[in-house]
Amino acid sequence: QVRQVESGGGLVQAGGSLRLSCAASGTIFSIATMGWYRQPPGKQRDLVATITGGGSTNYADSVKGRFTISRDNAKNTVYLQMNSLKPEDTAVYYCNTNFNAAKNYYWGQGTQVTVSS
Repeated sequence: QVRQVESGGGLVQAGGSLRLSCAASGTIFSIATMGWYRQPPGKQRDLVATITGGGSTNYADSVKGRFTISRDNAKNTVYLQMNSLKPEDTAVYYCNTNFNAAKNYYWGQGTQVTVSS
């Protein structure tokens, strides 16, 4: 089982940066592919980035070159460094295992990111 709590969101002006953290618990964190997802106001939740247990990453085209996903297995934590933020990045950001996200299971509370123009 993996459970996660997101933090690090806030208010930022366009062009600014934020670093999100996802603190996970459970016995299989190090082997699980983890992802960051976001849900803009009034819209569906979409994939932002994923990282495998071995550190391989994938990104949505909309954030490639601006966002970086990373993990520290010793700390059971996944990060999302967000640079050059745009108003369209405004959303609630969630982390989850790729496995559970695909099944729409075990979403946490998320963390709000608001980017002003």
